[in-house]
Amino acid sequence: MITPVVSIAHHSGYGHTAVLAEAVRAGAAESGATVHVITVDTMAEAEWALLDASDAIVFGSPTYMGTASGAFHQFAEATSKRWFTDAWQDKLAAGFTNSGSKSGDKGHTLQFFQTLAAQHGMHWVNLGLKPGWNTSTASEYDLNRLGFFGGVGAQSNTDQGPEGVHKADVATAEHLGRRIAETARIFAAGRAAANA
Repeated sequence: MITPVVSIAHHSGYGHTAVLAEAVRAGAAESGATVHVITVDTMAEAEWALLDASDAIVFGSPTYMGTASGAFHQFAEATSKRWFTDAWQDKLAAGFTNSGSKSGDKGHTLQFFQTLAAQHGMHWVNLGLKPGWNTSTASEYDLNRLGFFGGVGAQSNTDQGPEGVHKADVATAEHLGRRIAETARIFAAGRAAANA
């Protein structure tokens, strides 16, 4: 069986987004992927090499002032060296973000990730879930409780630390990890078959 390599490139300002990164890692590992968790504000050349060798890269950042954090934007700009050489062409990409508000303009951060992936010629993997918590019989513990389609949009109370990340958002991030790993396996198997 093919073992895909998934890397999670993320920044976490106060630890909430790191909880989601760990959940994505757990979901991808559960699905048999080799997973690397990379914090983009402390990267060395070895971490860039891990990203270059990955089948899929999952982008993660808190949403600050309607977009990804400054540290993530610096990382995104630094990927231009990969853009010049098409190093990430045809890799898979996905994303997750967290903010203090239920909306918090998280959709803009996910769109930023999608645009970054598109500029690199990557294939975006969406969440693949219907929205939860949108009927009278639904629960805030439903997967995708905030109804984002492009990736994981999580909400954490501003007066709580990382331990306050909502359990449904953690479960949704685990789902994304499984989905990206399974999609990466399918892509890798298709490439192997096409090149046989």
